[in-house]
Amino acid sequence: MPRETVIFACVQNAGRSQMAAAFFNTLADPSAARAISAGTEPAACVHPAVVEAMREVGIDLAGVRPRPLTDDLVVRADLLITMGCGDACPVAPGVPRDDWPLPDPHGEPLERVREIRDQVRARVAQLVTAAGWSVRPD
Repeated sequence: MPRETVIFACVQNAGRSQMAAAFFNTLADPSAARAISAGTEPAACVHPAVVEAMREVGIDLAGVRPRPLTDDLVVRADLLITMGCGDACPVAPGVPRDDWPLPDPHGEPLERVREIRDQVRARVAQLVTAAGWSVRPD
């Protein structure tokens, strides 16, 4: 079975898409699927409140850097999930796309970022389960 590649994309690649990819790669069987995140206009760093909120659930994004959504990434993708960025959301011709209308954590207080983090985790868990990519017990 070939390994699927999911791209989580938004504009800055500094919040929702980073959380989604991190949760995906934690929840999915790495032999079945993997996730990457990217943005159309990447920020300089992942939002500090996002780093803190993810650290609280055991995922360290401190060393992660936003990256651009390139044609090279897109051609290797099996699914593109955008993060509710409206007209600014990327489009990848030929790649199935789903849009998750999630609030942007940029500039939000930590309490709100935690709520967004939990929404992202729930959507990712649902995707991983529905697609049959869940980590298999040893």
